[in-house]
Amino acid sequence: MSDIQHTNTVAAASAKLVVDSVTKRFSLGKGREVQAIADASFIVDENEICTILGSSGCGKSTILRMMAGLERPTTGELRLDGSVITGPDKERGMVFQAYTSFDWLTVRGNVEYGMRINGVPKPERRARTQKFIDLVNLGGFEDAYPSQLSGGMKQRVAIARTLANDPALLLMDEPFGALDAETRWHMQELLVGIAETANTTMVMVTHDIEEAIYLGDKIVFMSSHPGRVHKIIVPEFKQGKRYKSKEEVIGLDGYGVLEKEIMRMMQEQGANDER
Repeated sequence: MSDIQHTNTVAAASAKLVVDSVTKRFSLGKGREVQAIADASFIVDENEICTILGSSGCGKSTILRMMAGLERPTTGELRLDGSVITGPDKERGMVFQAYTSFDWLTVRGNVEYGMRINGVPKPERRARTQKFIDLVNLGGFEDAYPSQLSGGMKQRVAIARTLANDPALLLMDEPFGALDAETRWHMQELLVGIAETANTTMVMVTHDIEEAIYLGDKIVFMSSHPGRVHKIIVPEFKQGKRYKSKEEVIGLDGYGVLEKEIMRMMQEQGANDER
């Protein structure tokens, strides 16, 4: 019997984000369809970092796209601050794995772009732009163009641009997946610092166990084909704390135990896929 935890009514009432009995099926044409998600339920609390973990094809990105309003559930619903998500909205900001900066705009121009489109007055726009450029440690690069930046710096621009629009929910689809190991490590630590400073609720999709454990206040582990919530994990060994040093977290008692447990679940899901 799988260890599925459904959203309970009391917790859901106070949650920032509720995924409530969501199923997603895609049409393949000629009356055929494929089920990507089956009856998924979980909650994300205010100011929480929630990582969604699972093997390739388990529906992680599909759930994230439904949170963003880019896909609609076949059945069930997703609610942010009590309101049903029916489409894209500036309350939900998305950071993708691919670099999405505008090549013809500087760092400053990229970060302030959304605010300019939304009619934010110039003085406020400039102040907020500088605030978030500094937050992602890009001070001094305001006038640089994306072609002059490293991959990690480009992702920092994307994060700053998204946060500058003051979203209630920051969604990230494997944002560090294309980076080298050292840059990825630094970006993960930077994200913890941003979460502490900006007090933004975050949901991040990853297939990296180490990343999920380090960043996640809560880990939603997905089974595959179709994707289901197999287990919801709160890393108790972190005792409710966030650590800006990843090395410190890896060295904590309990980290290795949780890593092995998740690896075992990954292997089980892989074996199920082969049957």
